[in-house]
Amino acid sequence: MDFFALNMFGGSAGAASGESGTGGNGFSMIILLVVMVGVMYLTMIRPQKKRQKEERAMRDNLQIGDEVTTIGGIMGRVVTVKEDSVIIETGADRTKLRFTRTAIAINNTAQEKMEAEREAAKKAQEEAKAGRASSAAKERKKSRKKDSGEE
Repeated sequence: MDFFALNMFGGSAGAASGESGTGGNGFSMIILLVVMVGVMYLTMIRPQKKRQKEERAMRDNLQIGDEVTTIGGIMGRVVTVKEDSVIIETGADRTKLRFTRTAIAINNTAQEKMEAEREAAKKAQEEAKAGRASSAAKERKKSRKKDSGEE
């Protein structure tokens, strides 16, 4: 255990026992540091950049009539889209509020479309499975009838 702890912190086993040594501990520490930075990049930074890219694409694709939710929780329908701002209409009294594009958190219309597409794809897969299973069962019945008719 002491050997491992000394190697982790740049010491050497020889230095612990009073001997002087010139181990490759500096090189191993550099490799360990590079590996840790690489793991941090893959687990933290890269997914965050991907989310930011998706959010930017969502904000760039806002259209008139989309239902959106702002970062403050205000829900409304997009009335006007400008280069850097969006005007949304909220409530029954049709109050119009102006927000910057970065204040839009969720495009509810696009999310509903995506969910509907996922459900349709899931149903299509289930129907295809059921269709294959029923056609396979029909084939088995035909082969059984054929076998029983020949005997």
